[in-house]
Amino acid sequence: MSQTDTTAPSREEIAWELVELYDELSIETVNEMLAKNVPMETLEFIAAYAGDFADTHDVNDRTRRGLPNLILLGYLLRIVEDRLLGDEELE
Repeated sequence: MSQTDTTAPSREEIAWELVELYDELSIETVNEMLAKNVPMETLEFIAAYAGDFADTHDVNDRTRRGLPNLILLGYLLRIVEDRLLGDEELE
């Protein structure tokens, strides 16, 4: 989405932008962003849920290690969508 475009971004555009930004961040910056935007209880829940999901669905070790981050990225995407679009209907 260009800076002069006044239409709301699509869900896909928001997701790609978040992934690109996230990929460029240092570990310290990611930790700071998480501390400011994600309650510790939520991080603990995500870690526990990812472990339970991996156990239930016989997920391999490599995927198991990345699963909490994948769930967390989805959570962060939802936060960004809410902040950018508010109550607007997402495409």
